[in-house]
Amino acid sequence: MAATGATEVPPTPPPHSPVARAERFVWLTARVLEQRRFAHHFRGAAADPVETALDAYRNEDGGYGHALEPDLRGPVSQPLHTAHALRVLDAVGRCAGQRVERMCRYLTSVSTADGALPAIHPSQRAYPTAPFVTVADDPPSDLLATGPVVGLLHRNEVWHAWLFRATDFCWQAVESLEKSHPYEIEAAVGFLDSAPDRPRAEAAAARLGRLVRAHRLAALDPGDLDACPVSPGYAPEEHHFPYDYARTPRSLARAWFTDDEMARSLDHLAAQQQEDGGWPVRWRHWAPAPALEARPLVTIEALRVLSAYGRAIY
Repeated sequence: MAATGATEVPPTPPPHSPVARAERFVWLTARVLEQRRFAHHFRGAAADPVETALDAYRNEDGGYGHALEPDLRGPVSQPLHTAHALRVLDAVGRCAGQRVERMCRYLTSVSTADGALPAIHPSQRAYPTAPFVTVADDPPSDLLATGPVVGLLHRNEVWHAWLFRATDFCWQAVESLEKSHPYEIEAAVGFLDSAPDRPRAEAAAARLGRLVRAHRLAALDPGDLDACPVSPGYAPEEHHFPYDYARTPRSLARAWFTDDEMARSLDHLAAQQQEDGGWPVRWRHWAPAPALEARPLVTIEALRVLSAYGRAIY
């Protein structure tokens, strides 16, 4: 059963199934937005309540703030918050219309000189921010912020003037990557999976796959994590696995891994569900609220990945 549809109501899951355990965890810990998302993805609820809950994070400038991305606190709009909002809308099939047009106008207003997005706008300096996030007065263009946004807009056939230069930036950034880290590679995949030039995307993805394996950026054997040290600056358990890059079988990154490597990573993901029903946050914990708010996000994503690969969650 696909995790993103709401066309039919799934059967009531057995009490000890992954979904039932996760649902209890979500009701105990999650924000309203994640409660609504869980109900849509896994209990057959409508998309309208998800959009309504997302509106609480929207600002007058068309961007999103209010700690939608939990590691950035405060009300101000940020590119990473707005990218998060686009992912939510894409997941419920609502990435279109005037709402997205306003988001594109916001993205244009905060773009750098080359038309791309910075990770963090300087306005974040006035509010609490994770210590591993850099807030600069003149932030550079960032593939991590730009790639997934451009990919989602292309995937949903959203056309806006901002996209032309942002797409050019993504191509240049992706095709020039030599040394990287897992989150940047994930952002590159987010762009390539929906980039309009498919032969070019396939060639770029194949090169990135070789880079990932050569630099050991994916833990291919969850039983031997010492063979894949985490990237500098990451938390001690912040390993990345094949499913982090290929979140669905349709991703270009799926070709980077053998069937056995992908199966082992999915087995590991399924086994990570904790006693309380949620999945753990692997990145650094720096304050109670961000850690608490992030776990339902991670839990929903884990279930969606498992479901995309046909693993039993009900």
